Amino acid sequence: MKITIAIDSLKGSLTSLEAGRGAEEGIKRVFPDAEIKVLPIADGGEGTAEALVYSMNGGWEMVTVKDPLGRKITARYGRIEKKKMAVMEMASAAGLTLLKPEERNPLKATTFGVGQMIRDAIQKGCRNFLLGIGGSATNDGGTGMLAALGYELLDQEGKQIRPGAEGLAKLHRIETKHVIPELSECTFRIACDVTNPLCGKNGCSAVFGPQKGADPEMIRQMDGWLEHFAELTEEIYQAITRDHPGAGAAGGLGFAFLAYTKARLESGIHMVLQESGVEEYIRESDFVITGEGKLDEQTAMGKAPIGVAGLAKSYHKPVIAFSGAAGENAKICNEKGIDAFFPIVRKPVSVEEAMDKENAKKNMADTAEQVFRLICALRKQ
Repeated sequence: MKITIAIDSLKGSLTSLEAGRGAEEGIKRVFPDAEIKVLPIADGGEGTAEALVYSMNGGWEMVTVKDPLGRKITARYGRIEKKKMAVMEMASAAGLTLLKPEERNPLKATTFGVGQMIRDAIQKGCRNFLLGIGGSATNDGGTGMLAALGYELLDQEGKQIRPGAEGLAKLHRIETKHVIPELSECTFRIACDVTNPLCGKNGCSAVFGPQKGADPEMIRQMDGWLEHFAELTEEIYQAITRDHPGAGAAGGLGFAFLAYTKARLESGIHMVLQESGVEEYIRESDFVITGEGKLDEQTAMGKAPIGVAGLAKSYHKPVIAFSGAAGENAKICNEKGIDAFFPIVRKPVSVEEAMDKENAKKNMADTAEQVFRLICALRKQ
């Protein structure tokens, strides 16, 4: 029996690999000779870099960068030397989780550290970039990143604008003569599953600003400043990208990539599945196992388990999903390629107990064991 296991992380509990290995342990109790391949997956958010670096046998680079508030931190990114490729998560340098709740302020938060990571990778020979841009603390339109790459974003006096969205209020012109020349040789594939434009009622300021600490007045101001930034950008590049689906991702970082680099935005899970080689294993499998922390209607909208299930169904493979919990509308996942799903919590417990790493791994293994005991029994008939 050949089985491919590709479970997304159970956030706050198990990593993708830990969840997969838990399921593997349970299956091996029933089918000790099964050929099982555990592959980490993610959908462009947390864990994307880890999944890709593991799958492509890459290594990790550590670099000192500025966090969203300009403090020095150590960020990491993956490097696949033979492909001249860097694999990054913007959240490593500019993520919301890097800030305490009381520190959240999109007027101040900058993407400068993201640009520093990219610059470091370029200096180490990388020319191909895969980036996950979920979980940002910023709303600066990617101007911090651009500044780190050599773009000059100047006020009327010819001085560099301040970091964060508030700097956009003084933006007067954009100079490109000091951009690092190697940037023109680089390509960027951006994992982006949101379709929001840069500005307007569905733009990044209005939709994502509140979770980053923005009040209604800040939202109004930032939206206007980003509109002006887009106008100046479009004067330089003669291309209207502010309304492109995903331009508003990560506080406008999607817009910066589209306008200032050779970039394309694409589905995070599509990118991971394509680059990780999971299709090769699924094609030869008898069963495909997937899952995530909670299966619900949002899962069905294209998150990692549905991406895995869709690929498996293209080869007519049975798909089983394990999850920490199942929402009221989780059965919609059955219509998207998951043949059966099983929440792993086995008795009434607190959320803290359910998410405890050791408890979760045991529950994963025990649930997988029982499911495959059923499969074993049915095979004997």
